Amino acid sequence: MEITCTRCHQIVQDENRFCPVCGLPQLVYAAESSAEQVQAGEWNQNLRDAGTVNWKAALRVALLCAVPAGLLSSLASPLGGLGLIWISSAAIWAVVFYMRTQRPAWITIGAGARIGLVTGLLATWLAFGASGIDLFVKRYALHQSTQMDAEWKSYVDANEAKAQEFMVGAMPDHTAQISANRAQQTAWMLTSEGHAAFEVSSLIFWSFIWVFFAIAGGALGARMLARSRRPEF
Repeated sequence: MEITCTRCHQIVQDENRFCPVCGLPQLVYAAESSAEQVQAGEWNQNLRDAGTVNWKAALRVALLCAVPAGLLSSLASPLGGLGLIWISSAAIWAVVFYMRTQRPAWITIGAGARIGLVTGLLATWLAFGASGIDLFVKRYALHQSTQMDAEWKSYVDANEAKAQEFMVGAMPDHTAQISANRAQQTAWMLTSEGHAAFEVSSLIFWSFIWVFFAIAGGALGARMLARSRRPEF
């Protein structure tokens, strides 16, 4: 296709920036530059798509992975001490299942972290609720309150003995005053309210830790999958 000058309508060669007859500046199209722009646009589009999460599908896989992780992490489970492993693994598998069901080319680490966050929140809520139900059933339905109170008293007494030993060595001049204050705290801890407050605060503390590890697990899952599935442009 010939290019003509818009002023004098003379033929202008493709590489010329000015009309050779009248000198009018001409538009020059560079095929390579256009190809690079199209390529960059495709990369940006893929980047936006990789950072977008289909939350309807993500919630399904997050719930699927969060239910067993939450139950295994609760006080009702004999393996509850491995909660960090259960919940971080659930976040990783949530990302894997999401990739398998949606079949995106890849997802960003941020998208994986968001899926991990949702998985962690669902798992911790379930673990919190299951732990509360377990304590309630044991105390009131199974009438194990005497045994639970005895175990709790043994735990408090052991911690108090360690604290007294530390204070004698670290602060010998204030041992009497600190011991009196700790005696009041210990008496309150041995009440049912103190026991309940300790269990709730402990669960809340571990919930924050679990959610953090779930976010890290989701980001790790996205990172591992991106290495093998990310397209090159």
